[in-house]
Amino acid sequence: MPPDAATPIILEPRSRIDALWAALAPDRWPVRVQDLPQGTALVGGAVRDALLGRQCKQPDLDLVVPEGAINLSRKLAESLGGSTVVLDAERDMARLVVRGWTIDFARCDGPNLEADLQRRDFRINAIALQLQPPRNLIDPTGGLLDLRDGQLVAVCEANLMDDPLRLLRGLRLMAEIPLQLEPQTAQWIERHCALLSRAAPERILAELQRLVAAPRADAAITQLQEMELLLPWQDATNRWDQTHTPAAAQAAEMDEPERCLALPLARLAHLTSDEGLKCLRASRKLTQRCLRLRHWVAKMSGNPDKLSEKQRVALHSELEDDLPALILGLPAQLRSEWLSRWRDHNDPLFHPASPLNGSTLQRELGLKPGPAIGELIEHLRCEHAFHRISGQSSALAAAQHWCSLHSDLL
Repeated sequence: MPPDAATPIILEPRSRIDALWAALAPDRWPVRVQDLPQGTALVGGAVRDALLGRQCKQPDLDLVVPEGAINLSRKLAESLGGSTVVLDAERDMARLVVRGWTIDFARCDGPNLEADLQRRDFRINAIALQLQPPRNLIDPTGGLLDLRDGQLVAVCEANLMDDPLRLLRGLRLMAEIPLQLEPQTAQWIERHCALLSRAAPERILAELQRLVAAPRADAAITQLQEMELLLPWQDATNRWDQTHTPAAAQAAEMDEPERCLALPLARLAHLTSDEGLKCLRASRKLTQRCLRLRHWVAKMSGNPDKLSEKQRVALHSELEDDLPALILGLPAQLRSEWLSRWRDHNDPLFHPASPLNGSTLQRELGLKPGPAIGELIEHLRCEHAFHRISGQSSALAAAQHWCSLHSDLL
């Protein structure tokens, strides 16, 4: 059982807090600590990540203040040249955006900081660092022990139900941090998985995008699927299947930028349906990227020989930038070859382009603008992709021959 809120755990010895303070580097923050009201505390992810030694240079900061969070954010925005977004007027929560930093301010929820921390999602997120001396580190739920033991434990079942996005956030944390889901917490998440659809779609998508890009995503996704958390945004054709959906190990031969491009898209495409992404209010660009990847994965079924020449050119034209996401699902003997050819920007098949554009064809062959120009360009792109033409002269000759065969279209 976690300690009572009235008797917070305070990390000792003092040197550990000093090291934590140094890691957080408040002198780099755009807001000076001395400009914050007495009783302000840093809570949540920034404290957790600094304790784990995984803090970034510009972390998102979550600050709890005794009162007047929105007014404080507005005053700081005015003095620092930033902007304020009111997140929840009723609960007195606001976001300050300044110099590329994001700082969330919230009024203390409850009679004291310890009570506020008891209302949070997971115990590792319910740790606070007081910003004014003596700068105590307060842990009323046992989050420090969870960090030591690598456990993800919910503060309580009711807190997960209060904000159903927390059900997905737990899996996202597991994807980012080496944590094991505590059995009781796992039962609560699975029991209330249907509540997730009540969360704002944009928030669900944001958590999901962070999850699929995280270093331990595959293990977290397996658990997510077993709990059927994403069921409302899937269909029978794109359920997670490790037999044709790549694990991170299959990306070992890719460099880091290629993995960062391929793995998140491949995972997201296999975890959601077209309609699901629409319901999650994904951008048109992201929806189209996933749609095209799913289309070609299904059409090729791991065997490029099933595709005609025109289909191969279409595949590489449509998936040119995102091809690594498809390569991950290919048989091992093809992955290296396809990666090598994709990396070669002069490869005419993997980066298809017509050697002649529409203006040149009209000028050299006296053609009139119209749909036939597009068809001719596609023909030349295919001929070039399979090395049947090279250079402008052979391309013009091929174009003239095509025109003689399709004079009815011109």
